[in-house]
Amino acid sequence: EASAMQSAVFLALQHDGGRMERGSRRRSEAEEAEKGRMKRTIIKDWKTRLSYFLQNSSNSTKMKSKKAGKHRTYFRPSPEEAQLWSEAFDELLANKYGLAAFRAFLKSEFCEENIEFWLACEDFKKTKSPQKLTSKAKKIYNDFIEKEAPKEINIDFQTKNMIAQNIQEATHTCFSAAQKRVYSLMENNSYPRFLESEFYQDLCKKTPITRAAQGT
Repeated sequence: EASAMQSAVFLALQHDGGRMERGSRRRSEAEEAEKGRMKRTIIKDWKTRLSYFLQNSSNSTKMKSKKAGKHRTYFRPSPEEAQLWSEAFDELLANKYGLAAFRAFLKSEFCEENIEFWLACEDFKKTKSPQKLTSKAKKIYNDFIEKEAPKEINIDFQTKNMIAQNIQEATHTCFSAAQKRVYSLMENNSYPRFLESEFYQDLCKKTPITRAAQGT
C-alpha cells in the first residue's frame, strides 16, 4: 500500500510539474509576444512623430518649385546616408530627415525642448531686423529660459541671469553660451542613445526600397 501511495504521489507531482512547465512556457511566450507588441508600438509612434516633424519642416520651407528633386530630402535616406549620421552630430543635424528623426527621438525621451531651443537659436542668429531680433529674443527667453517656462531648458542660474540682461539690447550672441551648453548636452547624452535606438538601427539596414518610396 505504501508503495502504491508513493507511486501515486510521484505521478501526481510529475503531472503537476509538467503542467507548471507548460504554464511557465506559455507565460514566457506571452511575455515575448507582449515585448514584440510594445516594440512595434514604439516604432509606430516614432513613425507618427517623424512624419509630423517632416511635414512641419516642409511646410515651414516655402518651396515654390514642384520638382520631385526638391522633395527628396524628406524621404527615407539610404542606409549609407543614415550611417553617416553616426560619424558626427553635425551630420545628423544637417540632414532634414535626420533632424526630424532626432526630434522624434527626443520627444520619446521627454526632452524635445533641447532641440527646439537649439533650432530657435539657429533661426535667431539669421534674423537681420533689429526689431525682430528683440521680439524673438524675448520670445525665446519666455519659452525656454525663465523660471517655469513652458519648455524650460536645463542651464545654470548665472547663464540665465546673463541672458535676462542681454535681451534688453538684443544682439546675435544673446543665447550663444546657452546654445553651446544645450548642444553639448545633446551630443554627449541624447545623440549616443539615438544611435543605439532601434529606429536608427532600422534605418541603417539594407532593405529593398521601391521606386514609389523614393518618390520617383
